[in-house]
Amino acid sequence: MKHIFSIFFVFILCSINAQNVKSPSNKISLNFKLLENGKPSYSVDYNGKTVIEESSLGIKLKEKKALNSDFEILSTKTSEFNESWKPVLGEKSSILNHYNELTVALVQKETKVKMNIIFRVFDEGIGFRYDFPKQENLNYFIISDEETQFNLTEDYKAFWIPGDFDSNEYAYNETKLSEVDNTKLDLNNGIGVKSIPGKYAVQSPLMMKSSTGLYVNIFEAAVVNYPVMHLNVDGSKFKLTSVLVPNAIGDKAYLQAPCVSPWRTIMISNDARDVVGSHMILNLNEPCKLDDVSYIKPMKYIGIWWEMHVGVSTWDYTGSQVAQNVLTQSLAPTGKHGATTENTKKYIDFAAKNGFDGVLVEGWNVGWEDWNGNWKEEVFDFTTPYPDFDIKAISAYAKEKNVKMIMHHETSGSVGNYERHLDRAFDLMKKYDYPAVKTGYVGKIIPRGEFHDGQAMVNHFNFVAKRAADYKLMLNSHESSRPTGYSRTYPNYIAAEAARGNEFSGWSIGNPPSHETILPFTRLLGGPMDYTPGIFEIKMSYYDKNKKEQVHTTLAKQLALYVTMYSPLQMAADLPENYEKRMDAFQFIKDVAVDWDDTKILEAEPGDYLTIARKTKGKETWFLGAITDENYRKTTIVLDFLTKGQKYKAIIYEDAKDADWKKNPMAYKIRTVEVNNKSKLNLVLAPGGGTAISFEPIK
Repeated sequence: MKHIFSIFFVFILCSINAQNVKSPSNKISLNFKLLENGKPSYSVDYNGKTVIEESSLGIKLKEKKALNSDFEILSTKTSEFNESWKPVLGEKSSILNHYNELTVALVQKETKVKMNIIFRVFDEGIGFRYDFPKQENLNYFIISDEETQFNLTEDYKAFWIPGDFDSNEYAYNETKLSEVDNTKLDLNNGIGVKSIPGKYAVQSPLMMKSSTGLYVNIFEAAVVNYPVMHLNVDGSKFKLTSVLVPNAIGDKAYLQAPCVSPWRTIMISNDARDVVGSHMILNLNEPCKLDDVSYIKPMKYIGIWWEMHVGVSTWDYTGSQVAQNVLTQSLAPTGKHGATTENTKKYIDFAAKNGFDGVLVEGWNVGWEDWNGNWKEEVFDFTTPYPDFDIKAISAYAKEKNVKMIMHHETSGSVGNYERHLDRAFDLMKKYDYPAVKTGYVGKIIPRGEFHDGQAMVNHFNFVAKRAADYKLMLNSHESSRPTGYSRTYPNYIAAEAARGNEFSGWSIGNPPSHETILPFTRLLGGPMDYTPGIFEIKMSYYDKNKKEQVHTTLAKQLALYVTMYSPLQMAADLPENYEKRMDAFQFIKDVAVDWDDTKILEAEPGDYLTIARKTKGKETWFLGAITDENYRKTTIVLDFLTKGQKYKAIIYEDAKDADWKKNPMAYKIRTVEVNNKSKLNLVLAPGGGTAISFEPIK
């Protein structure tokens, strides 16, 4: 009798300590379990096969007992959630948010500290977070580490960049997990500030592929009041462990209950298209908090920007002479300053003539002579223009031409200085009718010792978005931590760079041809990217015969990027005169939309190719972008996404027969055919090439 009771007791205990929740389609199964020492763990199955083996969960606290063992389950709760919501701007007019949720309420037996772990299981993956309820035994606390594991079943092929606390502007490496090693990388890559914590540290989102063709992506969502999570790779055991970015004294996060961690996410599919097309990261963020979103509008813009990168002009006004003398002495300008009143009006004229919404001007304000690399506290005041930039006259001229100006605020990494000046800077924008600001964070962060990806900086980036919303302004951040879906909550955070953008092609080793085929599987999962496509003069020797740098794509691929690289803020990045020489190709940039009713991922393979079709918001027009890596590619596209019974004029911008990203990058051709939803198109992509197509309904 005693023996039978023991067996029954163990059965009951196991049933209490083990919980399971499945995705709506039952493809994905999440299993939670308390191990013998009361340590929380989880595992994940996909179509009945284990993808994430038993992996530990836990939090280490500073000067307190770690929340990683000695737990018992107080209660569990399961629920289903199913809704559709409409983004202000987006890839679809409506997004489905459907998941099953499991909440496991835990209490630590010795300390009586309570901690919940919340799991949400979608058809494309799972998200889980740590939740600290209000309680007597835990109020203010400091996280010294997070012990979240992702234990894989094999040595996946991974698309990774170093887990740098200060920069995400790297080209991707494609190796086995067991081959991850930052010490073997050539870091002569144009990145000015690097803070890599170890040889096996990589950044999330981490895109992976198994030997059997299973795609797994590890990332995070809703990073608010918390540092960015990178990953440490134990390649021999196929084990990944969270790495939180520390602050200047080594602490990871300062919190007060009630509070939550960001969601840790795992996307799983045997079809790569599901990863690119997923909205799980957005769905794990809070709904929009803004009452008024009427000012949040998509923008296509040009700007005084690329001409500085290629050496035609400069950001600074007086060259080597310090900025504070500009207004107090009659100093002769170098004559190369780009942000002049005259030059800005030329860009405004070009924008107005070609139907563009905005003009960005960098280098308009005093300070550029005295900041780069000096780690100086007060460089810019964000309100004082150079003598040759008449902000009042330019504002009036832009208004007359029905063009909006985009402000630029380079903080030089001096965050405290920017926050002190922020309201005055935004007041100036409102005074002169600038609807959007591009912020920059080049250089080491001040307060000194902080990293771009630490809790303080995450809070800063989110604060600027919220403060911009108070002024009804849109924000586009550069050199920030990578987005994790916060644009759902604050849709005025219209775009960010936060990855290696097109600018690196102007003055460094550039971006390899595979780069743009990987970004939609990684960086773009968290939100729109201001990649600045549209470079038509591919080789920098055009500006200086001694230059060897170039954009590592064909011209046709630059057009296709407007479709494959989603952003409601898209720049035509090249100089106006370079477009005027090729107005037939420039027509696609003029025509392509930036806000969408629907998106179809037609083909996808990370590191190799991507084909996407999108339907214009509120219109019947469609646009298609197809890109490839360094390899020549043929493909046939079925146009069944087009409206049944409707005929379309398809204008196809494609690589010429002899096009090649390295040998002949600017060779393209344009042809027009009539199609419908039963048609097929045969596409030929040159090495490093692409195809861009507009579909106009025939009335």
